[in-house]
Amino acid sequence: MKLSMLLWLASVLPQPLADQTCLATTVYLEARSESTIGQYAVAEVALRRRDRGTWGGSVCEVVTSPRQFALTTTAQNFEVTDLNSWTKAWKIAGDSISNWSLPTGERTVYVPQADHFATLAVAPAWSTRRIVRTIGDHAFYAVN
Repeated sequence: MKLSMLLWLASVLPQPLADQTCLATTVYLEARSESTIGQYAVAEVALRRRDRGTWGGSVCEVVTSPRQFALTTTAQNFEVTDLNSWTKAWKIAGDSISNWSLPTGERTVYVPQADHFATLAVAPAWSTRRIVRTIGDHAFYAVN
């Protein structure tokens, strides 16, 4: 399925399916080759940003904020072809949304306070801030 179709689906699906679609797509694009914990950490960053409201009030708004996640930097004709990775990303997105709906003290947290991440291959200007944790090829940061 093309990325453009997934984004269209997210725009017509009811909540919470729309947010799960956006989050699963983000996990797939950002971390499909990472460990399960690394994928949960990517989802956690998006959910933390949603809670803070700075990047949008829904997961879809957060992950489609300009130049924040791969959804806005990946070609719209990109094909999601790895069905096993997509299925895993879908499950992680659903589990993460459920986990994040729990009271703060009851949530499973992988990257406390992290609101940014980047691959270790790059060094964005904001990456001079405190690294919360490195998981696989990603470093997670508490920037804001």
